[in-house]
Amino acid sequence: MIRARTNVILIAAALVASLLTLSPVQAQQANRLGVFESWVAFSYESNKGKVCYIISVPLDSEPKNVRRGEVFFMITHRPGQSIRNEVMTMIGYNFKTGSEAQIEIGADAFNMFTNGEGAWVEASQMETNIVEAMKRGAKMVINGTSWRGTRTVDQYSLLGVTAALNKIAEACS
Repeated sequence: MIRARTNVILIAAALVASLLTLSPVQAQQANRLGVFESWVAFSYESNKGKVCYIISVPLDSEPKNVRRGEVFFMITHRPGQSIRNEVMTMIGYNFKTGSEAQIEIGADAFNMFTNGEGAWVEASQMETNIVEAMKRGAKMVINGTSWRGTRTVDQYSLLGVTAALNKIAEACS
């Protein structure tokens, strides 16, 4: 189970590389920094400096009968651009126009703005709050609504997130 999950995460990481507009050469040069339970850490060199990120895929998604593309959650550091803890999710469908995605971690809840298949956080302080909640939590749930009105729920394990974050903080210091 762990090996299959790691393979899914690695496939999602390759997708992330293409989404981040890496050239094929840069994508091949992405360096896997380690696997930390449910999270995998990577780094690569961009034309704006080193980039480090962690990525995971959901343990479970509802509803089960809905066809979706790649679904993942990631946190990125871009020290050359003074960006730390950039939080985003890809949901595997186009969000309903004007809708928000919600993150639930324990008693904490956060809203994300949506665009296409992605969702992000507007304020860097909120990103810091999300990352701190992730470090304290065991499970994260992301709720979204597709352009067709279908509500989805993705559940992520937070096991290993602190170790993965520590690794990219070290690699992108």
